[in-house]
Amino acid sequence: MSSIFLLLRTVYDNVYDLPMKIDYSEPKIYTGGVDINHWSKLTKKEKDSALKKNWYVYYAFRNPKTGKLQRQPYIKGGANLYKDRKSRLHILKVIQTSLLIILEEGFNPYTDNTSLKEYLLKRSKRKGEISDPTPKVSTVQATTQSSTPIHIEEDNEQNTITIEEAFKLALELKERMMSSDSFTKYKSRINRFRKWLLTKDITSKNDISCITKKIVIQHLNDVLQSSSPRNRNNTRTDLASLFQLLEDNDIIPSNFIQKINVLKAVPERNKTYKPHEQKDIFEYLKKNDPVLFLFVQFISYNFLRPIEVCRVKIGDIDLKDKKIYIRAKNQPVKIKIIPDILINQLPDLSHCSKDDFLFTESQIGGSWDTKESNKRDLYTKKFKKVKDHFGLDSNYGLYSFRHTFITKVYREMAKTATPFEVKSRLQLITGHATMNALEQYLRDIDAALPDDYSKLLQ
Repeated sequence: MSSIFLLLRTVYDNVYDLPMKIDYSEPKIYTGGVDINHWSKLTKKEKDSALKKNWYVYYAFRNPKTGKLQRQPYIKGGANLYKDRKSRLHILKVIQTSLLIILEEGFNPYTDNTSLKEYLLKRSKRKGEISDPTPKVSTVQATTQSSTPIHIEEDNEQNTITIEEAFKLALELKERMMSSDSFTKYKSRINRFRKWLLTKDITSKNDISCITKKIVIQHLNDVLQSSSPRNRNNTRTDLASLFQLLEDNDIIPSNFIQKINVLKAVPERNKTYKPHEQKDIFEYLKKNDPVLFLFVQFISYNFLRPIEVCRVKIGDIDLKDKKIYIRAKNQPVKIKIIPDILINQLPDLSHCSKDDFLFTESQIGGSWDTKESNKRDLYTKKFKKVKDHFGLDSNYGLYSFRHTFITKVYREMAKTATPFEVKSRLQLITGHATMNALEQYLRDIDAALPDDYSKLLQ
């Protein structure tokens, strides 16, 4: 840089008391995180993903208090009412051009712009550049934490949102979207992230924009080192879900966590019981704990998950039609038949209320007011005593009965039917949503085994 330029700049700053800086950034268009110039090269999935996001015009203006360029409210102008690229881009380009004009003419979001609007109105009548500047300036809406319209000519000294405010909003929304048990785990991971931020001198009063992809990756690496790839991936999923809500509510421009890779993690799965182990456990339970025995039979004969058994109420059981109505993890209500082998094990339930739970902490039929996770944990602890009696390790559990009996049914059907027929019938019994999910499950539990191939080795 030449010395004469430095001299000129110094004189300019001293004389006019103004730095040689532009007070605003050039307005730009956000198009869902893709390069709009290469739209034709994008896949249909990439185009659909971009159009599902909000498009808007964004810019920054110098805050008179800090002297730094500060992000201003996003301007959508109704563009997202259209579901095609062409219409959105047409509206946003008009807004971009109009915004640049009023910025060049002196628009300042931190001051009163009444005189500017009067000037632009007279100017538009003379030159026909802006037919009606008032809507362009005063009715352009931007969305931040609330849904209240924000007028860009108003005094917007505080246009940022803190980490505390952003997380509070996201958690409030998530609480209405998730079950209580799922939300508890979700909130726990988010709070661990907030505590971790404090160790990096990032407080809840900092702007949400200070959380970057690099910071999140560093947190995920710490989670990985202290726990497992599976917990790291679950933490990534929960943080990505939270930041997606922030993007959907125009608090952040894009959810960068979606671009963070998922690590390969070996799933934890209970082992299948050997035939003699299953038989011995059933005989033991029948003599020593009839309530737990019936609980295990629902897992074994109806292929339910332990927490699904905990949800069953007396009113969910239709003995006349031999059906049971349960809330599963992948759909609100799932209807399954009750096989006769299980119906024959049910006691008389006529004295129970329809709102009673089938299983309580100590009996069949009654009220049980506690969280589903607490119910499942109680029966898990009960079964732990049974495992200790038989010397079974942590690889075995209540879930093992589901694997054991699905394997048993599969192998029995495979004796007289083709693999496709077996899996088609088994999918109706197990309740898997897709054939691929069932096939993956069967591979994981080694349900399908080949016949003896000794002759092939001779």
